[in-house]
Amino acid sequence: MSGNHSRQTSFILMAYLVLLLMPDAGLPQSGNTGSNSLQTQNAVKDLWGELLQRKPYPYTIPLVAKSAGLDGTYEKKAKNEGAIVPCRRCPDWMPYPGIWKLNLNQGVYRIYHRVTGWKSIGTCIIADNRIILANDPSCIKGIGVYTWELEAGRLIFEVIDDECAVRLRALNLTEVPWMLCQPPCSESAATSGG
Repeated sequence: MSGNHSRQTSFILMAYLVLLLMPDAGLPQSGNTGSNSLQTQNAVKDLWGELLQRKPYPYTIPLVAKSAGLDGTYEKKAKNEGAIVPCRRCPDWMPYPGIWKLNLNQGVYRIYHRVTGWKSIGTCIIADNRIILANDPSCIKGIGVYTWELEAGRLIFEVIDDECAVRLRALNLTEVPWMLCQPPCSESAATSGG
């Protein structure tokens, strides 16, 4: 039995080493890689532009097309540092390192992570200093409630209650302030709405 256990352990270690030595499959590489870099930038613009055209599905609450004082595009650099490990079943709303974009527009929120291409969409209802998030395909029945503060272009969320994606949505939204996007903001000049 110990021979089988030893072979399994060796196989797992070998697979892990292969993953570490392989370039990140499917993830854009940092730095200037000539035409590949331009292709990656265009793909990012296309993903963001496509997301800006979509509307959420009313899973839990009806859609509300109402402008609010927060409407706009915001960006943050996640607190986490380091490499992103490619995975097929990564949790939704994971606060990966790198640049994130958040668009709030007429009762819809859209969020996008530039490096991984992860994105989501949902309904947002804003009243006074509260914001309710719902209709997210990552947590269909989950409703998040936050307070918000916008001062000098810095949007800060504080979670009241949000179970979405084992609380990863709350962690992602609250870890650092979101900065109001003003051109030249990453990809903002080439896309509408941000």
